[in-house]
Amino acid sequence: MNSNIKKLKSLELNKIVEQFNSCCQQKYNGKVTLKNSQGKTWNFYYRTGQLVWATGGHHPHRRLQRNIQQFCPQTQMPKLELYGSDANLEYWDYCCLKKLSKSQNIKQEAINSIAVNITSEILFDLAHNINYGVMSFERYPEDIADAPIISPQASVLLQQMQESWHIWSEAGLTNISPQLAPIIRQPETLRQTVSPVVYQNFEKLINGKHTLWDLAVHLKQTVLQITRSLFPYIQKGIIELIEVSDVVLPITKVAKTHTVTTASKNKGNIPMLACLDDSPQVCKMLERIITSQGMRFVGLTNPIQAIPFLIQTKPDLIFLDLIMPVVNGYEVCSQIRKSSVLADTPIVILTGSSGVFDHVRSKVFGATDFISKPICKDQIIEIVNKYLHTGSSLVHHSDLAFCH
Repeated sequence: MNSNIKKLKSLELNKIVEQFNSCCQQKYNGKVTLKNSQGKTWNFYYRTGQLVWATGGHHPHRRLQRNIQQFCPQTQMPKLELYGSDANLEYWDYCCLKKLSKSQNIKQEAINSIAVNITSEILFDLAHNINYGVMSFERYPEDIADAPIISPQASVLLQQMQESWHIWSEAGLTNISPQLAPIIRQPETLRQTVSPVVYQNFEKLINGKHTLWDLAVHLKQTVLQITRSLFPYIQKGIIELIEVSDVVLPITKVAKTHTVTTASKNKGNIPMLACLDDSPQVCKMLERIITSQGMRFVGLTNPIQAIPFLIQTKPDLIFLDLIMPVVNGYEVCSQIRKSSVLADTPIVILTGSSGVFDHVRSKVFGATDFISKPICKDQIIEIVNKYLHTGSSLVHHSDLAFCH
């Protein structure tokens, strides 16, 4: 590649890396989408500045399949399952992996390795595609996967991507994509060039069905090693790299089951309440009160992870502790109000202070009401009736049991 073009592509890559780094520094929550001039997209999901998943690009089914085979060789591919409602999500592979980890008892270390390796592959694919035009970079703050599998250090993955792409370029492989599949075009010439054993291996694997990524996993080598070893034959026309289609994974769609009583299957009419408090005891106490009244409840103790989860679950009312480590209740309240889906959700502050200043300040940051600690059942029921307009009906449904 011309040195000036190389510099331009390097600059373009650096700009994209800067955008990713800004997401980390700003503790961004949401999706980042990069799109090239051909319409191909790459999606990266962040939670409080941590990169939790990536998807899109070329051959998403092949990518998931080979990574599962590499890190979970005991997994039975025909038993991959996916909830029907998740099938149309952009991060369906994420949902599939999460379901797999529960249904086939896959160790968390293996799941983490798959997540990191998939992200690394997608970043490299992105770096390669910078050769084919300028990328657009868009953020979507509310399009977030429901729960992170892992939060790999984005800075480490980005550094690895830049280093890998530099080595790939210096090896003269800039125009070669690991998504291509090698196929033998001159078998007799190849037979005369290599030993019979090597030729048999070539004939078995270099058949236009396996991409360079696939071969790297099969032969337990890096994609750089595989491509370098084949490069002389590619240059001579003995082997050609061809485009292949994505595989079709044997994924079975299953229905979600709700562990609620038979009399309470109409979940859409049952209020969902959330509590963010760093004290597990407070969350447990609220859970007993709320669920005894026939409502759903979720307790959160980590303010860093809370906002994306609240956006995803869209509770009808939020109880929020004022004093928490790392991030205080004022900041969390302000962040909640910035989300369009939570802008009108009642936020009830839990506070051990009865000071007017705290009340006024909380109102400024978007709080709806206050409850003084220690909390009691009557207070909670009264505040829920007030904002959810459930009236006295709550006290007549204590026999309903919900499993969470």
